[in-house]
Amino acid sequence: MKFDETDKKIIDCLVKDGRKSYVELAEEVGLSRVAVKDRIENLIEKGVIENFTITVNSEKFGKKVSAFFEVDVEPKNLQEVAGNLANNPNVASIYQMTGPSTLHMHVLVNDFKMLEEFINNELYAVEGITRVESNVILKRFKSRGGYKL
Repeated sequence: MKFDETDKKIIDCLVKDGRKSYVELAEEVGLSRVAVKDRIENLIEKGVIENFTITVNSEKFGKKVSAFFEVDVEPKNLQEVAGNLANNPNVASIYQMTGPSTLHMHVLVNDFKMLEEFINNELYAVEGITRVESNVILKRFKSRGGYKL
């Protein structure tokens, strides 16, 4: 799939502020409103733009503890464990990583008591999980706001 510089500019503008109108985007990239709308619809249709969303400051929303987990899972249990964890409201993101059946997971909880409960009840108690390693975030310097072209 090929993209020209205008497509890249449109995506960059949307990554910075997904609320921009077609008119504002058109002014920034030097096209008409209709041309920008068509390009965005094309990017959506091709799956380049998956959705439009917001970035929430989880701390200000009450989720004061943010942690990353490396979770090793027996291969036969990987899909089931990953699916169950993905449905947990405390799990912000989960990915299968290279390695013997490792899940990389970002968890947001209100406090350390909730983190302890999550670890004990949602990880250690699950059949098929063989190892759990966690790292609590102390300070956020940058958060993914989309792909920078």
